[in-house]
Amino acid sequence: MGGRFQAMDEDPPSPTSGSQPPLPDSYKFPAKGILILSIPSNNMWWGSLRLLLLLAAAVAAAAEPASTLTGPSRPVTVTLREDRGHAVDLPDTDPRVQRRATGWAPEQIAVALSAAPTSAWVSWITGEFQMGGTVKPLDPGTVASVVRYGLAADSLVRQATGDALVYSQLYPFEGLQNYTSGIIHHVRLQGLEPATKYYYQCGDPALPGAMSAVHAFRTMPAVGPRSYPGRIAVVGDLGLTYNTTSTVDHMASNRPDLVLLLGDVSYANLYLTNGTGADCYSCAFGKSTPIHETYQPRWDYWGRYMEAVTSGTPMVVVEGNHEIEEQIGNKTFAAYRSRFAFPSTESGSFSPFYYSFDAGGIHFVMLGAYADYGRSGEQYRWLEKDLAKVDRSVTPWLVAGWHAPWYTTYKAHYREVECMRVAMEELLYSHGLDIAFTGHVHAYERSNRVFNYTLDPCGAVHISVGDGGNREKMATTHADEPGHCPEPRAKPNAFIGGFCAFNFTSGPAAGRFCWDRQPDYSAYRESSFGHGILEVKNETHALWRWHRNQDMYGSAGDEIYIVREPHRCLHKHNSTRPTHGR
Repeated sequence: MGGRFQAMDEDPPSPTSGSQPPLPDSYKFPAKGILILSIPSNNMWWGSLRLLLLLAAAVAAAAEPASTLTGPSRPVTVTLREDRGHAVDLPDTDPRVQRRATGWAPEQIAVALSAAPTSAWVSWITGEFQMGGTVKPLDPGTVASVVRYGLAADSLVRQATGDALVYSQLYPFEGLQNYTSGIIHHVRLQGLEPATKYYYQCGDPALPGAMSAVHAFRTMPAVGPRSYPGRIAVVGDLGLTYNTTSTVDHMASNRPDLVLLLGDVSYANLYLTNGTGADCYSCAFGKSTPIHETYQPRWDYWGRYMEAVTSGTPMVVVEGNHEIEEQIGNKTFAAYRSRFAFPSTESGSFSPFYYSFDAGGIHFVMLGAYADYGRSGEQYRWLEKDLAKVDRSVTPWLVAGWHAPWYTTYKAHYREVECMRVAMEELLYSHGLDIAFTGHVHAYERSNRVFNYTLDPCGAVHISVGDGGNREKMATTHADEPGHCPEPRAKPNAFIGGFCAFNFTSGPAAGRFCWDRQPDYSAYRESSFGHGILEVKNETHALWRWHRNQDMYGSAGDEIYIVREPHRCLHKHNSTRPTHGR
């Protein structure tokens, strides 16, 4: 995290009797590139001033973030300072999660990105959900889906219409409560100007009291190598606890222009249909129970709480394992598919599980860890086509996001999605992936540049931020600690497919399933709730900061400049590399 002080001229000569050595004309901090002082050489206080200069420079250099240009950093583990235990849920009596809308007035308003900065989605819900043994879905045609928008709050001169839907979560067991949602609306706004603030209100103007208040959001900057969003917040595994509120408050105070949410959103599947959570979820059900309950109102609570952020800051979401939510007829992901708008059609994927979009000079690919990612599957074929169309002279940065990490050193979920890594890492490496963001593991971890478990200056930096604040325990145990290496999964997860996490056959962990120390690829790890902020500065430099919830505004627990070196790596991205770290 430090730097070094360097005088731009030679050190002054040794002092002689009756004279003072000349002071160099200026001193410069190499990383910051600023001049700090220029004084006459005959100043009698030269020695004291020089000492002060050295001390000031040392402090300033130490405050300068580290950089990937200096090569891989030594692994750092910040030990847990307290037993955090379970997070505490916001109760349904909390005013932040209660329904405030009346009649057909919109609630749970959210803005999402489309594939290009000239379009965006606005989503909301009207009407009340129903819970019970028998539920009757609302008619989506009851209320229109209209957004009025413009460049001033008192001049909403443009109008767009969209679609509405209702979804249900149903169980074939007596005594369980079914659910049907309010009416969910998605409207796409097109023909927008990049980097422009738009005001809007949504609802049905034909019905009394059915239009929202006026909200505002800013579109992404124009696609190009010299324009970037100011700040991109990255968060995973949020849930709806008091720790969640700390994370979201801190994130909002950092004024992001875009939010990436990396799955495990509401944790509705941790609750029985009577709204009661279970610390030991599997213990609440018999082994023969084919479908686990899920308390869908937690989704509505989450949407209401998040509206203060999502109505003004665009957010993109990718699915996590807690969004699976099985129900009758082998149906899954009903809430996830229905509640969010995705740039799937615009990016050619036609799937809510994987898609892409541009934000200034960044091309994002959001991948599905719980959809088929095999090399013969639709997701892989889509990814090949999508990456082939990326012009790095237009969008220099390639950033990916998905839920379950490929590189984690925590015991929880260790090498759980190895099959996904084996299937996709080579393809992403060959196209020069710069950064991969993930969640799932409830802690923070940042890697050095890595490919196939090997330090590689042209590999991606993998950052896991599954520490958003959910109800489940914080991950605190590392797989490399004595006695904590998990057993390889005997049975693959049905949504992940295959079994690929065998023992390593080469490298420092040869013959073992786990490393016996923090691996070289793991640069920094810490068990604390928090979020991250990415600031892409130009075509080659991006500043990453991870903020613990207890950090003060503007400070960070971990920060580093991630630097692209296209002159060094582009020629390697067409080479064939091994895909198995064995």
